[in-house]
Amino acid sequence: MRLGVLDVGSNTVHLLVVDAHPGARPLPAHSHKVELRLAQLLDDSGAIGDDGIDKLIDVVQDALQAAEDKGVEDLLPFATSAVREARNADDVLGRVADKTGVRLQVLSGAEEARLTFLAVRRWFGWSAGKLLVLDIGGGSLEIAYGLDEEPDAAVSLPLGAGRLTAGWLPGDPPAPEDVRALRRHVRAEIARTVGEFARFGAPDHVVATSKTFKQLARIAGAARSGDGLYVQRELKRQSLEAWVPKLAGMTAEQRAGLPGVSVGRAGQLLAGALVAEGAMDLFGVERLEICPWALREGVILRRLDHMGSA
Repeated sequence: MRLGVLDVGSNTVHLLVVDAHPGARPLPAHSHKVELRLAQLLDDSGAIGDDGIDKLIDVVQDALQAAEDKGVEDLLPFATSAVREARNADDVLGRVADKTGVRLQVLSGAEEARLTFLAVRRWFGWSAGKLLVLDIGGGSLEIAYGLDEEPDAAVSLPLGAGRLTAGWLPGDPPAPEDVRALRRHVRAEIARTVGEFARFGAPDHVVATSKTFKQLARIAGAARSGDGLYVQRELKRQSLEAWVPKLAGMTAEQRAGLPGVSVGRAGQLLAGALVAEGAMDLFGVERLEICPWALREGVILRRLDHMGSA
């Protein structure tokens, strides 16, 4: 059957259409993506304003039309941290449902981490052993660890690249003292969780997902996305540590000129790099591998599992 996943994230609203059936690998058929940046549309009270809600409704309606055009039989709509943490989340969800008929399922941070972990486990298989999975989104950082398909530990921290850029790095390029303050904040937040994972022992394989990690790996020398899904891509901490001060000294426009960095993501790449560097350092990770599957694929796989057991 043809499934559609509608992901209302902190940076983008992304419709992914796949051809799938239980026991088979989902095959991408179409992608429809709009950069809405919900995390940056919050007002001073933490609510998404009327203009932001209207923009979200328009984008969801466009995605519904794209899903219909592509013959989607079953749509799986969900929202992550930007909607989850908005002060008026219930109002946002209600207005979207009234105007579009789409009832967004709001995933908790832990659910995001677990579903991303499932996707990574299915991609690498059992031979990867104990996995540590890192995922930097626009609003949050997810960390998960485990040997099976369900992680032994999963946490979500408010360390998304978009959120941190808006709240901590107003300059372009940012002031050195702002960069240092954000670095301290990031590391203090991550350090609180390290003990929860350390009791399970060292992972056999460390994996990262998300656009932020993919772009950091690319500027550090990893293969282009055009080289295909199955090319191994990795990010070494030593390379990342060398890039952080360079990114800190660049404007968003200059970062957008780097290999693989999009204009829309360039402004928040430094914050993402500080989170990635902090996580790799505090968890003692020298290198990690980039996984092309992440949360959306996890949602699809979970749906297929339920279909197969019905």
